[in-house]
Amino acid sequence: MKYRPSRRTRRFGIGAAAVLMLAGMNGPALYRFSSDKYHRYKINQPEYKARNGHWDVVNVPEEYRINTIHAALLHTGKVLLVAGSGNNAKNFTAKSFRSVLWDPAKNTFRNIPTPQDLFCAGHSQLPDGKLLVAGGTQRYEKLKGDVEKAGGLMFVHNEDPDKPKTFPAGTRFTGKENGKVFESKDPVLVPRAKKTQNRKSRKVTVTASTARVYVEALRKGKRYQTGTQDNYRIEGLEGKDRQNFYGIAQKLSFDKKDFQGIKAAYEFDPVAERYVPVDPMHEARWYPTLTTLQDGRVLSVSGLDEIGQVVPGKNETYDPRTKKWKYLPKRRFFPTYPALFLTDGGRIFYTGSNAGYGPDNVGRTPGIWDLKTNAFKTVPGMSDPDILETSMSVLLPPAQEQRYMVLGGGGVGEDPRATAKTRIIDLHKARPRFHDGPKLYSEVRYPSSVILPDDTLLTTNGSGDYRGRDGSNVLRAEVYDPKANTVRGVADPLVGRNYHSGALLLPDGRVMTFGSDSLFGDSANTEPGKFQQQIDLYTPPYLFRDARPTLVDTAPRTVKHGARATYRTPHAPTIERVRLIRPSSFTHVTNVEQRSIALDFVAGRDSVTVRIPKDPSLVPPGWYMLTVVDDEGTPSKAVWVEVPPSAATARTSKR
Repeated sequence: MKYRPSRRTRRFGIGAAAVLMLAGMNGPALYRFSSDKYHRYKINQPEYKARNGHWDVVNVPEEYRINTIHAALLHTGKVLLVAGSGNNAKNFTAKSFRSVLWDPAKNTFRNIPTPQDLFCAGHSQLPDGKLLVAGGTQRYEKLKGDVEKAGGLMFVHNEDPDKPKTFPAGTRFTGKENGKVFESKDPVLVPRAKKTQNRKSRKVTVTASTARVYVEALRKGKRYQTGTQDNYRIEGLEGKDRQNFYGIAQKLSFDKKDFQGIKAAYEFDPVAERYVPVDPMHEARWYPTLTTLQDGRVLSVSGLDEIGQVVPGKNETYDPRTKKWKYLPKRRFFPTYPALFLTDGGRIFYTGSNAGYGPDNVGRTPGIWDLKTNAFKTVPGMSDPDILETSMSVLLPPAQEQRYMVLGGGGVGEDPRATAKTRIIDLHKARPRFHDGPKLYSEVRYPSSVILPDDTLLTTNGSGDYRGRDGSNVLRAEVYDPKANTVRGVADPLVGRNYHSGALLLPDGRVMTFGSDSLFGDSANTEPGKFQQQIDLYTPPYLFRDARPTLVDTAPRTVKHGARATYRTPHAPTIERVRLIRPSSFTHVTNVEQRSIALDFVAGRDSVTVRIPKDPSLVPPGWYMLTVVDDEGTPSKAVWVEVPPSAATARTSKR
């Protein structure tokens, strides 16, 4: 009898054959499916988390999703997320400027009215816990092919020693030779002319004052551009003003127009949760660095000015007591967003890291800057010195050791080069010199590094090319141990992050990551990129242990330099370290605020007494997170401590 398979068997065989055929056709897809499923299973195992940590996505309601470009932790425990116009010219034109206040403990959000376009501003923590935000965007860049009206720089002169004059936006200038008309895009104040008298001859000399303003032709078209210098009459002037006030301009053309900065400054009040205007800077700045000094003043350096040029070394300081700005007496040039750290004796250490504009051969050499004398002592040994742009710089923990690390970096501008090198320098050595540290997980620009309470450094993300071009985002993270000088990989990030991204430590010991502004959305560089609005939280391995120490006294305290404070804790016998960590203020691969200071302490039976160092250049005045770390390296949740300006530094700043 001939065997005939049953109908059920035939159906099974046909189905199996179909599955095998599909598997042959779609093997890679099925493999990826099973591989991804296994990966998700693996990273959620307790053993994996305990060694590598874990990433989670923050649930952000649609109405609070913004292009986060700036982030700062406030002493209320909340994080100020700032987009401004969010690198979106349409938002800028519509004057749609965004800031959102996020409470990580409750995962609640609040939209904050934003007075101006704070996109690409600078920011720094003030002694009273407010956040100083200065600079931002006056005008978006236009590439050469996109410029529709001839324009450029107009120098407005004043020969009247008796009065200054403000010309409003829309003031018209007519060329005496070319007859062409241009109008100013912003108001401009021209100071009074300078009058001097010779003591012997009694002869009086008047030197005209000058101010600059960006002007454009009234109409589109090549015939409205100019090719040579000309003097310009100012419309609406009468009498002597017609002679005393005039404009002079070189070529007004269709050349590329860079971003332009603003002078505006604000203090963000974490309690009132609003921006409060203060006196504007003397210089307009887009891409500036703000660094808090030992007396509580804030140094503002570099940036693009109101006509799109790098500020030519005119640096200034903000006094939070008077709310006013003051120029430094001498100039020093830096490229935009330079990494400038407060170091011993109130000097400034420039690591060489920067993020953007400026010539490739000026102001890029690392060194120590004395603000009092303007002396600048270069430090040698930097490897790959020509690809420091978009590198990350960190004051390694503990801050007392004054060891700095520079991580990754790329070539100037859109240069495709990147490096995996880290470079370390000890400023306490007799002859400080950079040497190479362990290599990063990949050649990267835009890495984000965060000091953790256990004295390690988390570094994550970045891209191998300019703004993630060629699909070069790097989904890797690692932890560096400064004491052992070793690195080890940890859990991979969930999304790519490059330009306009960052990370900062939260009071509970977790790390938030934000932003990313890829130039393209695909590896073929054919689709425009989309801003990454997702916020992620990294939970380090130390939070997957059975227990963590606690500080019972959670009320904020004010503790002066050199003073002591006692906190209750049931884990006093196990405490091995105490750290004072300054809250971060991160943008554009720049976070010169973060530092972790080792505190001397005495553990009692159920308490710990800590002492704040006396040196305000080690502990700049302001609010800090105080955390204790047990003998297993597990940190407590932080409590907030205010360290006010010392009397000595306050007297120094008044002088």
